[in-house]
Amino acid sequence: MSDPSINIFTDVAEIKSPLTLVSGKVIDEYNLKYETYGMLNKEKNNAVLICHALSGNHHAAGCYNNEKKPGWWDNMIGPGKPIDTDKLYVVCLNNLGGCHGSTGPTSQIPNTQKIYGSSFPIITVNDWVNSQKELMDFLKIPSWRFIVGGSLGGMQAFQWTIQYPSLVKNCIVIAAAPKLTAQNIAFNEVARQAIMKDPNWHDGNYIEKGVVPAQGLSLARMLGHITYLSDESMGEKFGRELKQAKLNFNYDVEFQIESYLRYQGEKFVTGFDANTYLLMTKSLDYFDPIKDFGDSLKEIFKSVKSKYLVISFTSDWRFPPKRSREIVKLLLDNEKDVSYSEINSEGGHDAFLMDNEDYFGVMKSFIDEVNNGI
Repeated sequence: MSDPSINIFTDVAEIKSPLTLVSGKVIDEYNLKYETYGMLNKEKNNAVLICHALSGNHHAAGCYNNEKKPGWWDNMIGPGKPIDTDKLYVVCLNNLGGCHGSTGPTSQIPNTQKIYGSSFPIITVNDWVNSQKELMDFLKIPSWRFIVGGSLGGMQAFQWTIQYPSLVKNCIVIAAAPKLTAQNIAFNEVARQAIMKDPNWHDGNYIEKGVVPAQGLSLARMLGHITYLSDESMGEKFGRELKQAKLNFNYDVEFQIESYLRYQGEKFVTGFDANTYLLMTKSLDYFDPIKDFGDSLKEIFKSVKSKYLVISFTSDWRFPPKRSREIVKLLLDNEKDVSYSEINSEGGHDAFLMDNEDYFGVMKSFIDEVNNGI
């Protein structure tokens, strides 16, 4: 499958070396589904890693044959776009533990006939970075010119710079935070409980029962979707508009926003795995590099050579601008080269996926400045 406009290539990296996780568990071998866009130059100095957020995957840009909907960040990646595939070699993978081609809870355990299900271990951002380093070696990429990510993807990008400081030249962290607040952990826990209380949950081993905890996963997505939008964006898009001309005084769908949320929940169930959803939210909860590295963080930062761009959005209440400024302060306190931009937007947390002239301008300016000469 290909999109000639961005030279899209899709494949699976079979990683045979064991991965020891933060939890102490070991994954002996695993697959990573990935896509690339553009071409790696002769100097091998134009590679970009795109890290996806909670429900993302490897398909970030372009369209497959006969596919109408492009990748999840198609407005950002491609010829002439801020992440310009005429100049850059872009790599995006489905994270370990995902459900879109990489090894995860829906995969078969090697040398057995069983599905991992709930036995698949919890993966941390630290583990993802280590697995992404394996993909980097598989692709024979010596360093990343940029690592870019929004939300959970931004956390991975930041983690890369302190975990492998010599391998990252530039890092773009968008709509992220240095760790989750209690409120964010609470949202994630309600979502997990909705899934685990579903009668089809079966302790996470629903696949072998031939069922899916669809109601719980749909509710989890509905809750998550509310936190990704802003009050302004929901008001502008739906207001208090009714689905029909009058109130029916029952508990069926009456408001347009109710219809929209139910649709989003039902659609999500058809393409995402419940165990993966639990795993991704736990990875978010556990992310806390400042605590993880403790007193050694200042020493680690001495090895960091990356330039940083940190971007936030005014209407993002899930990861508001003040959380991005915490990242900026941490970097400045450690004398790192960091630029910060707070973008006016009514899109909420999902603004990092939306068209915005100011946002795209900041991205393009930073990338073009660094790219001068390649």
